[in-house]
This record gives sequence, structure tokens and C-alpha cells, in this order.
Amino acid sequence: MEKNDTGCQAALEAPILCVNNCGFFGTSATMNMCSKCHKDMILKQEEAKLAASSIESIVNGQNIDKTSAVLPNSAGSEVALSTQPSSAPQVQAESSEKPNEGQSQGPSRCTTCRKRVGLTGFSCRCGHIFCSVHRYSDKHDCQFDYRATAKDAIAKANPVVKAEKLDKI
Repeated sequence: MEKNDTGCQAALEAPILCVNNCGFFGTSATMNMCSKCHKDMILKQEEAKLAASSIESIVNGQNIDKTSAVLPNSAGSEVALSTQPSSAPQVQAESSEKPNEGQSQGPSRCTTCRKRVGLTGFSCRCGHIFCSVHRYSDKHDCQFDYRATAKDAIAKANPVVKAEKLDKI
């Protein structure tokens, strides 16, 4: 490239579009790709190298308990990949526990009238679920002390500020 009188390099070439036809301009430093396409290509190459090395270690018969690799994410952060041997008994034990949790919990019902409320139930501060008729504290004989709670909240929000006494002259 030639330098002009101002000391800047003159651009002899017109801008080159990205070779992946994404619509952005590429540079020769990034193999005529835009920065995003170049970053994606490098990430795919690193993933391919990691996959090839893990397949190679499996083929060679090496038993690796924990291997970890750090790959840059497209957002600029790093993602840690780890490979661990899978154990089938643990997976079966976890999957057998999940249905039991759902079966032990029955349908949501109003504590006062036992009406099924499902997802539309209202939970009170006393910890129970109520229907639309019994949702207010005066309709279900709520044992929660709203007055003491409000008093504590006001006391915390408004601390007592007491200035030091001034000496009289």
C-alpha cells in the first residue's frame, strides 16, 4: 500500500463482502469474513478438535474420569465443557423419584370450602390456599397478624433519628 501526504495509508481496494454472504464486510485478516462469521468458524474448529481428541482417547482405550476444556462463547464469555462417564443406575433412580413427587401432591383445594381451585387459587399470608370467595382474611378467619406485621414494617422503614444535645452557651 502507498502512503499519501497525510501519512495515512490509501485504500486501493473496494470493501469486500463476507464470503458467507451475510451482508457485512470482511477483511483479509479474517479470511474475507466478517467478525461474527470468523468467530463462529474458529469456535466450530475448536469444537471439532475437542470432539476429535475425545473420540481418539476413547478409541485408544484411555479411561478419563473428568476432562475439562474451556471454549470461548459467541457472547465473549467462556464455556467450560466437561465429559464424565455416564452411569445408568443413577439416571433410573432419579427418573423413578419424579413421578412419586407429583402423585403425592393432590389437586389444590380451598381450605375453607374444599373447592378445587387449581392454578387460580389465592395463597394467603397464613400459608393456606383459598378460592375467590374465601381469599380475603375476614372471609376465612385468618390467624395471620397483619397489624403487628405492618407495625414492624413501619418501624423498620422509619428509624428514630435523635440528634445529640447541644451545649448551651
